[in-house]
Amino acid sequence: MTNFFDFAISRLLTATADCRRPAPGEIDAMLQKEPFAAALRLLAGSFIALYEGSPEMTALFATRQSRLLCHALLALYFQKCGAPGTGAGEAALTREDFGHLALRHGLASHSVAYAFFREALKRGMTRPADRSSNGVVPSAPALAMLAQWYDVHFQALDLLDEGFRASRFIKRSEAMLPHIHPCVSQAFLSHPEVRCPGPLSIIFNWFDAGGLLMDRLIAGIDWERPTEQGRRLTDVETVTQLATSLSLSRIHIGRKLAAAELIGGIGWSGRRGRSALWISQGFYEEYARMQARKLLILDEAFIDFA
Repeated sequence: MTNFFDFAISRLLTATADCRRPAPGEIDAMLQKEPFAAALRLLAGSFIALYEGSPEMTALFATRQSRLLCHALLALYFQKCGAPGTGAGEAALTREDFGHLALRHGLASHSVAYAFFREALKRGMTRPADRSSNGVVPSAPALAMLAQWYDVHFQALDLLDEGFRASRFIKRSEAMLPHIHPCVSQAFLSHPEVRCPGPLSIIFNWFDAGGLLMDRLIAGIDWERPTEQGRRLTDVETVTQLATSLSLSRIHIGRKLAAAELIGGIGWSGRRGRSALWISQGFYEEYARMQARKLLILDEAFIDFA
């Protein structure tokens, strides 16, 4: 996997600020819904399944910065497709287009955006538009994966209110994606819960597969056992277990867990590295609030389209 960061994205640029920022209470209301834990479990487990199904391409979604870059790249493509006067073959993306976008939104420097652009092509997220240009377009597998990603989130929303978003989306995904994804991507850049959620996300999301590691820990929560002293036990008992499941080195993951342990985000119920690992309530809430904000953003986009 490849790290791209050399650029601070923790701040929200004025250009990306959302003037219609929803009330913070919306997140709290969602977290208090009884089915929310099941929705969170579905999301975390599905993210892991998506990674296992296509590790080369989904690795690009494994850190916060690269995930935002992925969404921005796909959104830019849909925007170019929908621009007035755009003809067949003219919606191809160039690295210059993408570099300007990344810099404008404070996502990455030009050099990092260019490196990501090359990596997306290498990993199959994009493909050459044609032989006569240097432009690229999203690959069919990338668009299929994006549709799966939306489907999973709409399933989670349906768990909360017994809705039918997922089934409606599947029937109209080809028509919906070009309309809703640019709005969703822009909103992701506008909300701190998604763009810069908290200290634990900083620790995990600035290294290879850090986002997936957070997903794995949440998916591994023992939901049958009550929270004790602000701790939630997981099914993880060794660093090797995590390293193997994510195809990373034991040393690599061990360092990040140690950093999270220093600020109280994770710990071991017994002997360090030889007992059930727990995550703090703060870790859980940071992850949950980020997912809740994403769900609210997607729900608003779905309603606007419908």
